[in-house]
This record gives sequence, structure tokens and C-alpha cells, in this order.
Amino acid sequence: MFRAVFHQSIAALLAAVAAGLVAGWHGAMSAFLGGAAIVLPNLMFALSLWAAAKSGRASVARFFAGELIKVAATLALLAIVAGAYPELNWLAMLAGVFLALKANLLVILIKAR
Repeated sequence: MFRAVFHQSIAALLAAVAAGLVAGWHGAMSAFLGGAAIVLPNLMFALSLWAAAKSGRASVARFFAGELIKVAATLALLAIVAGAYPELNWLAMLAGVFLALKANLLVILIKAR
């Protein structure tokens, strides 16, 4: 669970570096913020699941409630980024979001080679 968040973090940083090389500082920041909007709620969700499992309070209802909160937090963070960063490069931000979301699939594909 935490390994998945780690892979997403690395993917977001790589997206920021690539966007920085292509689009400059604002592109790098846009990609980083897009990736962070995915990684931070996932980290909070993973910590929540870990704490529930450690305390013996894990349940299906807790999982789905946590997933709902994670999705809502992701959408809220993306809306905040879009509103608060006037120099937002939308393509770079979406690249950061996409790479962070697909990081675990990319790891599987790379390891399968």
C-alpha cells in the first residue's frame, strides 16, 4: 500500500522534471501540483487503512468511506490548484495527474520485461 504511494510520488517527480525541461518552471510546478493532488489523498487513505488494520477496526464500510473521501479530496485539490495558480500549464498538470495515477501499472509493465 505504501509502495504504491511511493511509486506515485516518483512518477509525479519525473513528470515535473520532464515538464520542466519542456515547458519551464511553470510547467514543472504544474506537473508537480497535479501529481501531488493524487499522491497526498492516496497517502492519507493508506495511513487510514494502516491505522484501522493495526487497531483491528478495519471494515468494508471504512474502506469505501475512505475511498469516497480520497476522491473528494483529490477533486478539491485539483480545483484549488486550478484556481490558485494563475500560471497553470494544463497539459503539464494533466500529465502529472495521469502519470501519478498510472504509476503502478507502469511499474508492472517495466518489471514484466
